[in-house]
Amino acid sequence: MIPSNDGNRGQAPRRQDPALWLAALLALLCIVLEYGGMEPMLRFDRDAVNAGAYWQLLTANLVHLGPSHLWMNLAGLALVVALVWGNFTWLEWLLVLIVSSLAVSIGLWLFNPQLNAYVGLSGTLHGLILAGCLADLRRYPVSAGLLLAGVVAKLAWEQFSGPLPGSEHVAGGNVAVDSHLYGAIGGAVVGGLLLSRKRSGNTETT
Repeated sequence: MIPSNDGNRGQAPRRQDPALWLAALLALLCIVLEYGGMEPMLRFDRDAVNAGAYWQLLTANLVHLGPSHLWMNLAGLALVVALVWGNFTWLEWLLVLIVSSLAVSIGLWLFNPQLNAYVGLSGTLHGLILAGCLADLRRYPVSAGLLLAGVVAKLAWEQFSGPLPGSEHVAGGNVAVDSHLYGAIGGAVVGGLLLSRKRSGNTETT
């Protein structure tokens, strides 16, 4: 969301710089892993995870089917940064990132036994945007509410009608729509907990 022009405006860029660096490092990491050919080693592979390769529950979200899949998700990351990235510190965003990513992979592992392999950042992005929307609701209820409604409508469409038209063509493979739902749930939960903690802290200091 676009911040208001208030007296604290000059302080915001310094506070948000580390969070912007986190987003840039995330994008760079995804690019390096894609063009370094790391997808076979880092993707979620059910047999490998069952055998103890639990790191894939996190790393699967950082690798992609190919360049088109990668750049589609990086465009989504840029949109998340433009809309809601000023709402948390870099450490808080890192927590949202990790929890959302694990929610995606663990959700697929436990509840989608027919799915044997998974890659991509899209599920995690749904968690990031949900957390950011929740943080914006108090300051920008209309715009944040509309964005939140749009994300929820997209998730509902995917659950009842399947992937959005054209998304599989752009990604270059099948879209695991449940990954978006699991990521959104993970992001909403950790985002809500962070906001609750902040508000309780503000109440104690006033």
